[in-house]
Amino acid sequence: MATKIDKEACREAHNLVRDDATEVNWVTFKYNGSTIVPGDQGVDYETFKRKCTDDVRLFGFVRFTTGDAMSKRVKFALITWIGEDVSGLQRAKTGTDKTLVKEVVQNFAKEFVISDHKELDEDYIKNELKKAGGANYDAQTE
Repeated sequence: MATKIDKEACREAHNLVRDDATEVNWVTFKYNGSTIVPGDQGVDYETFKRKCTDDVRLFGFVRFTTGDAMSKRVKFALITWIGEDVSGLQRAKTGTDKTLVKEVVQNFAKEFVISDHKELDEDYIKNELKKAGGANYDAQTE
């Protein structure tokens, strides 16, 4: 059965993360049968990481604040999580299903496809976002 996405509901969840007036820093998009729907949302990145268990596949849209004392910048990441215990067929399907998510989540600094919990490390993600961001004014202190 072909995967579908609840675009309107997913767009609302996505907009919560992008909105500076909310405290929501992340949202997940999960599978409900063959439809991608909004999942959990929250403020703390550690809580997001706990949603990435070995038996699930999900998409996360996450807000990070990067920069230094002189300049803070908000960057967004699209994270595709595929747990270790997800079947080969579902793994393969996740790649094509991601195009549906990208119809809603269009603006992000970097995209990640992760199956290893170590790669979910917040410092690792922030460092990758910093590299993708271009100019790095921290170099003066290094």
